[in-house]
Amino acid sequence: MNAVPDAEVLAQLGRVAREQRTALTALARRQGLGAEDAVDCVHDALCTFLDLGLRGELPVDAAEHAPLLAGIVVNTARNKRRRHYLAQPHAAIDVVDPGGDGPSTETLVAHAEECVRLRACMRRLCETQRTVVMMRLLEERPGEDVAAALGLTRGHVDGLLHRAKASLRVCMLEG
Repeated sequence: MNAVPDAEVLAQLGRVAREQRTALTALARRQGLGAEDAVDCVHDALCTFLDLGLRGELPVDAAEHAPLLAGIVVNTARNKRRRHYLAQPHAAIDVVDPGGDGPSTETLVAHAEECVRLRACMRRLCETQRTVVMMRLLEERPGEDVAAALGLTRGHVDGLLHRAKASLRVCMLEG
């Protein structure tokens, strides 16, 4: 295992995800998950893979990345199935639901990849910017409430949010 810089980890993750996403989703589906649950499973596995990379715990040999990711998918799928609300018998399921009304598996996987990249980009922000983004954009709290909670002025919160959005935009376009 070797420490790998963040940009290199993201590039490795993107490459492996693009090459393996259909196979990984099919693998999760064979574990008995529905289409959306399978995509969630692959998303969780990609997040775990990213965390391993950022901690420098990925194998040096890139050929070992795909089997590692497949193992993570299987474990994640099994854990999801163990939950009582997902318990159902295994069934042979194609990767894509023919005639399904929902988004395609490819669309769902692409969305999951974007979420993983955004998560990595959020880690690059300083703690205050991360907190402001979480409170303002995800919790949809008013700027005055965020400023009061953090002990900052409203203008400072607005500036932090503006700079955080700019940083996230640049980071997302790098990948």
